[in-house]
Amino acid sequence: MDVNFKRYGLYLIRWQLSTPILAGVLILLSTMDPLLATVIANLIGGLIFFWVDRFIFTSKALAAQWEVKENIACVDCGKVCRGYRLVKTANYDRTDDHAPEFRCETCSQKKTEELRARGVDC
Repeated sequence: MDVNFKRYGLYLIRWQLSTPILAGVLILLSTMDPLLATVIANLIGGLIFFWVDRFIFTSKALAAQWEVKENIACVDCGKVCRGYRLVKTANYDRTDDHAPEFRCETCSQKKTEELRARGVDC
């Protein structure tokens, strides 16, 4: 399973931020039955955090910039190893590339330098 640690980290921070908000709702509803207050607090949390979670898990701004795959044949040298490809930066976007080119670490570093020479922010 591929894990985007930026999204995962934001989700964990969001999770922690939800605690004081829901605690505040429970304090406001403290005169009610505890079970009913908890249900209402969770509904309010769902109304708020659905939108935050949606942003975290669907935003292209948080998308991984590099893709890494195991056991690829390097497009430049043919070596079978872990492969890398730059997917997206500020002025480079290969998100919808139907034939992505993966490179070994050495060839990827060369390609990165070539892209930098062309003005791509890597």
